[in-house]
Amino acid sequence: MTETWPRDLFSDDEAAALTGDLVAIRSYPGEEGPVQRHVAAWLEEHGLRPELQPTEGDRPNVIARIDNGAGPTLLLNGHVDTVLAVEGWSSDPWTPRRDGDRLYGLGAADMKSGVAAAMLATRALDQHRDRWQGSVLFTSVVDEEAYSIGARALIASGLRADYCVVTESAWDRPALGSVGKTLVRIDVTGKAAHASWPWEGVNAATEAARLVARLDEIPIAEHPRMRGSRAVLSFASGNAQYVITVPEQARVVLNRMIVSGESRDSVLAEVHALVDDLDSPAHFELTIDPPYYPPWETDTNHPLALALARAYAAEAGRPPDWGYWGFGDMNLFSEDAGIPTAMIGPRGAGFHQADEWVEVPTIAAAARVLVRLTCDLLERVTGDG
Repeated sequence: MTETWPRDLFSDDEAAALTGDLVAIRSYPGEEGPVQRHVAAWLEEHGLRPELQPTEGDRPNVIARIDNGAGPTLLLNGHVDTVLAVEGWSSDPWTPRRDGDRLYGLGAADMKSGVAAAMLATRALDQHRDRWQGSVLFTSVVDEEAYSIGARALIASGLRADYCVVTESAWDRPALGSVGKTLVRIDVTGKAAHASWPWEGVNAATEAARLVARLDEIPIAEHPRMRGSRAVLSFASGNAQYVITVPEQARVVLNRMIVSGESRDSVLAEVHALVDDLDSPAHFELTIDPPYYPPWETDTNHPLALALARAYAAEAGRPPDWGYWGFGDMNLFSEDAGIPTAMIGPRGAGFHQADEWVEVPTIAAAARVLVRLTCDLLERVTGDG
């Protein structure tokens, strides 16, 4: 590939317009059907043959495959759902607003600009098949902001690929790994009694509190590139209506961000050991609630990471400063599907906040990185071998 190619493949205006079209279609989790049909229509208009893969209700995944001879398969992935709009927006969240190099709108950074970059790259790769060999699989999925039903459906359908790039906003620190997420539900059952004679019962709230007070005794695993954490998300007990009764039920929801080497089983084992040490008269039941995400990491010397580093340096003018942050569908592609994974997308800010924005020139830049990366990883074989 020459030094000038692929700089002329995309314009900033086209990248901004495509992102704005996606932003303008509200797509809360559960409402992704209209925006997904728009993605599919755009791909079809540009000569591709997208398919709509059912998930739940009117929430299809969009899949477009380009087969271009024998060779590896590269998966390009993004999600079109957004979080709910918060208070404080200075303009309508679904009316894209451009101010200089910034494009504002709900999902502009997280991550409709990344989906747009992958769409542009997929079109370019289809139009320039002479520069690479193998297969490119574009996928736009639903529900990443909730339970990742889109990514899970894609994997359950028998997804196969040699490499995966998720185009989440990560321009300044392309990611090669992140923590995982484990949600532990702790149900405590005691014994009801009149609160005038609490000794006749077993107070589930008190026993749950005893456990919560000792959770910090469980050490947080250390990792050189990731930081695990623990947080109690909720604590509930007793009846919704006032009664002078010792509560017989309590529930604690514990969030654990886990690092490589940890799993849902190891988290459950740690909490079970602490429960046993309490020697409580109450009964504790521990459950892992969805969504669960295993931690993931790709080695910096893996061919995917090396190719991404070269493509990024060619576009950004510097080597990447690898990040190990966030979590989401990439955890599932890496660990559940077993596909070496990386994350690179446009520069943006205001994630899950008012006035979310993306830096327009980095949308086309991210698309060019994807094209360079593909032509590197899926290098065309010439001659007779």
